[in-house]
Amino acid sequence: MGVKEFFKEYFIGFWDYETAKVMVVRNRKLGIIYRGVQFLVITYFIWYVFISQKAYQDTETRPESSVYTMMQGVALQGDNILDMVEYVHPSEGGDVISTILRREVTHDQKQGTCAEDYRVANANCTKDSDCVAGEGNIDGNGQRTGRCVPYYNYTFKTCEIQTWCPIEAFAVVREPPLAEAINFSVYIKNTIHFPKFKVLRGNTRPRKKVKYMPRCHYSEETHPYCPVFRLGYIAEQAREKFSELCKTGGVIGVFINWKCNFDTDPLACAPTYSFRRLDVRKNLPFSGYNYRFAKYYSRNGEEFRTLIKAFGMRLDIIVHGHAGKFNIVPTIINAVTALTSVGICSIICDWIMLTFIDKNEIYSAGKFDNSTDKPLDHTVVTDLTLTSYGSTDSDLSEGVPL
Repeated sequence: MGVKEFFKEYFIGFWDYETAKVMVVRNRKLGIIYRGVQFLVITYFIWYVFISQKAYQDTETRPESSVYTMMQGVALQGDNILDMVEYVHPSEGGDVISTILRREVTHDQKQGTCAEDYRVANANCTKDSDCVAGEGNIDGNGQRTGRCVPYYNYTFKTCEIQTWCPIEAFAVVREPPLAEAINFSVYIKNTIHFPKFKVLRGNTRPRKKVKYMPRCHYSEETHPYCPVFRLGYIAEQAREKFSELCKTGGVIGVFINWKCNFDTDPLACAPTYSFRRLDVRKNLPFSGYNYRFAKYYSRNGEEFRTLIKAFGMRLDIIVHGHAGKFNIVPTIINAVTALTSVGICSIICDWIMLTFIDKNEIYSAGKFDNSTDKPLDHTVVTDLTLTSYGSTDSDLSEGVPL
């Protein structure tokens, strides 16, 4: 093939004009497929896109939000009355608040030297040379002094360390769980702002008499606007046993979901709540939730501390917002998309007709016309473009021109 023929074959065709040619194919199976695909496409856009997803609306998914939390309740532990100052950290919080359900306490620690915990790597010894002065261990409790000393009132020895003595592993006192915490209440006040629509909403109803904390508990049926939740209710909704949370602690996610339709009254927009365990499940090395803190005091001029390891229930408040309102621009865009998508029905049926149906070669000859004759007058082009009659199976088999 010469250069001229190659150029003519592959590049001259760029200037050809292609126009649609309508061909009526009287094939019932193909017609059923065509109408079925049309029905599915139209149903998808009407039911899912426009009704379910509200594609006719302008939306906002990143609202501005603020959260204020506060916990309330009183419990009796032994002879002591515990209030919110004792068991809540912080006492008034933001989107994170926790309550202590069980404590492990090490009393009267002071700075000094004592034996290292025997479970620390290389802590056991028989002589001073087994302990290197100044050496520390990331899992240990202090810095070694270089001496090998008896492990408190036991017969074996461990390396001596400089730290807060006695160490927690030896002197810790495990207190019983705070079972009454199941009735503690947490107040979650949430305000959300949708700047695009200039709407500000809160999860509480305006009250004439302002109270420190509403005297109600949330119920989806009876008190949907009461943002006060019992800890027992939160654990139950998260499918957790409160007694297990008292043992290991846990992190519970409180999800506040705002899904608002501002085509109606904005005041009708109310949040829904859901709860889920966020931390690693129990029976694993890092399950639960706990932290340590200390209370310091002086006695006879010496500084002491009480070390507390707290196992608690931590609440992470997570807010999601989605709002929509009618807008002509997305309506037009999605309507045009719907109308354009109906054209896929013809593409699918053409592929089936030219590939799988009998006499597909005859159909192909009738559908594609590569004629290079002289241009047709306007009337002939119009008739050809609008329709080609006699395109039945029998006509095509007899070679009736389209």
